[in-house]
Amino acid sequence: MSLAKKLARQEIVTMTPYQSARRLFSSNNANQEAIQKIWLNANEASGPGIYQLSSDCLNRYPDFQPDNLLTAYSNYSQLAKENILATRGADEGIELIIRTFCKAYQDNILICPPTYGMYAISAENHGAGIIEVPLIINPNTDIDLDINALAAQVGKVKVVFLCSPNNPTGSLLKAAQIRQVLDLFKDSAMVVVDEAYIEFCPENSVSSWLLHYDNLIILRTLSKAFALAGLRCGFTLASSEVITLLSKVIAPYPIAAPIAELASQALSEKGIAQMQIRVQETRILRQKLTTWLQAQPWCQQVFQSDANFVLFKSQYKDKLFNSLKSQGILIRDQSKQAQLSHCLRISIGSERELALLKKILDKSLQKMISGHLFSTTENTL
Repeated sequence: MSLAKKLARQEIVTMTPYQSARRLFSSNNANQEAIQKIWLNANEASGPGIYQLSSDCLNRYPDFQPDNLLTAYSNYSQLAKENILATRGADEGIELIIRTFCKAYQDNILICPPTYGMYAISAENHGAGIIEVPLIINPNTDIDLDINALAAQVGKVKVVFLCSPNNPTGSLLKAAQIRQVLDLFKDSAMVVVDEAYIEFCPENSVSSWLLHYDNLIILRTLSKAFALAGLRCGFTLASSEVITLLSKVIAPYPIAAPIAELASQALSEKGIAQMQIRVQETRILRQKLTTWLQAQPWCQQVFQSDANFVLFKSQYKDKLFNSLKSQGILIRDQSKQAQLSHCLRISIGSERELALLKKILDKSLQKMISGHLFSTTENTL
């Protein structure tokens, strides 16, 4: 065994890292170089906005929390600047929360799978325990929090992570149930509501609740509706007391000056208008894709989505996935997630990208039929 492995924490040596879209399918794969990939596996926007960047400030360290960025997000979110912490994506917010509120090898977080994988990965990295209370997935693909099971964990965890709209299902958590969780853990745990996809259903944000719940923390990002995934800029919203605590843990210069400049442009009146147009286009394409999937004989189930992706279930998910992959179209296999066997997730790309996806899957269907894959005994869809 190498010295590094001898010295490293054992859980890091054996841990499986988070499999991001780029980590799963590296651009360095020589077999794929000849194929122009279509990325429909990371819930990104299909095209960026148009921004301009100056280089006047590159020789200086940036402000700890750039005022232009905080002012822009304060205006957008209708929250005071003392309730906002700018971070390197929402992922950094997850890490800060765990590091701030959980003692390593003593405290636990709670997650509700199937959900975003970085909650558990960040907890493992810090040495925090992970308690799971699975979501209740109803036959119509609506989801509920298991309130009774959550109540049984009161006093056993320091942080509860809820994702709404949830990734990878796409569905919103019910507001009344989120309130129940906040009330359950009001004296024992911080409740984090991850709103990475909230721009696709802004009327369902719980940001106004920050005035009433001092144990509420909200995560946001510019990676989705704002089409700035490459920028890595997110925000943590909470009481001023929580923001002060998180500010003690974060790196000295978390937001680079060029990032603050570009993000501020995205949060300008013009940038927000562009984002809202993008959201409307995404909703239209999402509904068209949902309707199309529901009509396919190989599709068993399509999950309700309030985000920029659609999750569906098919007994033939491997053949569908591989047919797309062979043509350079990458979607996300979610079948290893709890309760999501045979499920695939498609990000809402451009109209052209989705048209190509449908065309390839139609051809795949014809091959399945000619190969007698839809025999009477097999086709139970």
